[in-house]
Parts: sequence; C-alpha cells; structure tokens
Amino acid sequence: MAQVMDQQIGENYAIYNGDCVELVRGLPDESVHYSVFSPPFASLYTYSASPRDMGNCADDDEFFEHFAYLATELHRVLKPGRLVSMHCMLMPTSKARDGFIGLRDFRGDLIRAMQRAGFVFHSEVVIWKDPVTAMQRTKALGLLHKQLKKDSCMSRQGVPDYVVTMRKLGDNPEPVSHTNETFPVQSWQKYASPVWMDIDPSDTLQYRSAREHDDERHICPLQLEVIRRCLRLWSNPGDNVLSPFAGIGSEGYVALQEGRRFVGCELKRSYYEQAARNLASIDNGGDQLRMF
Repeated sequence: MAQVMDQQIGENYAIYNGDCVELVRGLPDESVHYSVFSPPFASLYTYSASPRDMGNCADDDEFFEHFAYLATELHRVLKPGRLVSMHCMLMPTSKARDGFIGLRDFRGDLIRAMQRAGFVFHSEVVIWKDPVTAMQRTKALGLLHKQLKKDSCMSRQGVPDYVVTMRKLGDNPEPVSHTNETFPVQSWQKYASPVWMDIDPSDTLQYRSAREHDDERHICPLQLEVIRRCLRLWSNPGDNVLSPFAGIGSEGYVALQEGRRFVGCELKRSYYEQAARNLASIDNGGDQLRMF
C-alpha cells in the first residue's frame, strides 16, 4: 500500500503528496489514457533532501536505476496504444561536477530507459529557447560572445527543450479522433512542426499563480501551451491524465481546463501544497476521483 503523506481529492482530480513509484504502483492496470510530465533533471538540481527524491542522486546511473521502477509502472497503468510525453533537455556538464565542459544526452537516456520498460519511441518536438536569455541566466562559457574571441571551438549553440513521446504497443481501445472543426488543418500544421518556435517561456503556472516573494519557486515549470497542445493532440475529453512529478500542478491545471481528469503525485511538500491550491482554483471540489 502506498504511503500517502497527504492528499486532496476533487471532482475531477486527485493530487497526492508521496513517492511517485509507490503511488503509481497503486493505480489499476490500464487505467491511464495519457501521461505528461517533466522528470527531475537527474543530478542537475537538488529539489529536496529526501532519499526518495530521484533528483537527489549521486549520478545519472543512480537516477536511472530509480527511474526504471517508474517506467515499468507507467507501462502497466497506461492503456494499449496510448502515449507518455516527457519534457526534458540535454544536460550541460561542468568541470567541477563532471571533470569536463560539454553536454550529456539526458534526452536519449530517458528514451532508452522507457524502451527497456516496453515503450516504443513515438515522436519528439524541439522547443526553441532564446540563447541570449540562457546566457544571461547561466553565464555558460559556450554562449558568451567573448569566448568567440578567445577560442570559438568552445562556443556552442543554446540548449533547447524537448517533448519526447513514447507509445505503448497494442490497439488503442478508445481512439482519439478529431474533426476539421475541432482540429483545423492550420492547427495540425503548427502541431506537426518538429520545432515549436512560438512557445512563450513565461507562460507558466508559476507566473499565472502570482505567488508572493516568500513562496518557494518551482525550478522548472513547464509552459502551459506545451501541455495544452499535447493534451489536445493525444487525449480525449474525460480521459485520465497522469503526472508522476506534478510539481506545482501545471499538467493538472491545463488538464482540468481542457475537460480531462487528472491524477498527480508530488513528493516535495511545498510543491504539493501549491499544486493543491492551483487545482482547487480550477475544480469545484468533490469526492469522486479516488483511483488508489
């Protein structure tokens, strides 16, 4: 039985404060229509001091050892023919942590971890990010203009975000069907582009929720338009949407806006509490969606 530290149940959502592996293990087989989330970026950030936190790991090998348990459970709870989308990026390395300056293929490692769990690589989209903004925020050596004058062999392009989507094999029992009215050709052409150039980096729940300065900030909030496009393309109204790393509730917030049902897990107490407030602001409350 999963150890749930806290929970909030609404009419169309359930958000749990606990370990995502244990919580997803408590979901019934083939009960999820779609899953979208941003996993911890391995050891790049420390989200909490909890030993259960996948982001609190010594290296990539340790992270993927733990992630494998979740990938297996995601494959079990997902309906056949349905999809899991992961927001991720390549990981910059540093001399202090890694011994060299370069990039680690975190995106590819996630794909391979999901493939080992039985998924197939379905698609990916690149989300453009402004290299000037990245340079100002990170002061990355490879993005500094002065590095061109010193040795441009150490200069590089900016690092984009990705949405990597994996599919569970089998016939989809509930096809996601669209019409020309609900999904015009112009919309499909935008969604089908392998690079999304028009995502506003500030279009996040962290910005929308207008929290006070002393509230803890979520390090990597996912843009709401990215979630919205994924949900509209790959799920039906009324579908069960799962986020094992719910953070401050971005995926659930958009899922409820789009008429889906949401189940989320979040280990960090402060993020869970903010997610619970965000979801309650959309949903009227109730006591119906008890999946565990």
